[in-house]
Amino acid sequence: MNDIVPSQPASLIHGDLWSGNVIVGPGGIPAIVDPATHFGWAEADLAMTSLFGQFDSEAYIAYERIRPLIPGYRDRIDVYNLYHLLNHLNIFGKSYLSRVQTLLRKYG
Repeated sequence: MNDIVPSQPASLIHGDLWSGNVIVGPGGIPAIVDPATHFGWAEADLAMTSLFGQFDSEAYIAYERIRPLIPGYRDRIDVYNLYHLLNHLNIFGKSYLSRVQTLLRKYG
C-alpha cells in the first residue's frame, strides 16, 4: 500500500459515503445519514462517492476548496473502493465478482 497510497493524516470520515446516504432536508439543505464513522483516509471516503454514481460536480469543487487533494488521487480511487466491492461481493453475491477480479488484476 505504501507504493500506492501516499502518507496522509487520518481524518474522521463518514465511512459509507455514497449518494444513497445523502438526503435533502428542510429548505433544500443536504444531510448525510447512515454513517459508519471512523478515522481513515479522507480520500477513501471521497472515492466511495464515485462507486455507485457520483455527487454533483459542485460537491467535489467545494471539497477541494477546503481540503486540496494529494496529486494522483484519481489513480487511487479503485484501490480505495476495492474494500467496498469485496464487502458487496460477500453480502450481495457474485454480481460484484467481475468488478473485484478486474481490480485485483490491476493491483495484483
